[in-house]
Amino acid sequence: MKKLILTGVVAAAACYLPMAMADDNTASADVNHAETYVKNSVITTKVKSKLAAKHMSTLTNIKVDTDEHGVVWLSGKAPTQDASDLAALLAKDTDGVTSVHNGIVVTQ
Repeated sequence: MKKLILTGVVAAAACYLPMAMADDNTASADVNHAETYVKNSVITTKVKSKLAAKHMSTLTNIKVDTDEHGVVWLSGKAPTQDASDLAALLAKDTDGVTSVHNGIVVTQ
């Protein structure tokens, strides 16, 4: 039984390999896209964790997005300019962040 399963796996790999090799540019692009997505997600998660760690309910309502260049985009509402500035400062002080665009609206 083990030999039959192993043979099936080898046959499946043999069928896939030529297709993967034929379109190497697409495969590389997919891997790069996946790596970029994971990197962006990690940065976004780090920023959100920092905002939540401050235990200010106003900072948990901030939306955080990260682009492929490590640029963080903040949006949402804050009750004061200080809260908005703090969110931007925390984002700027996060590993992997190259710059921050603060689009947080102050609603006094």
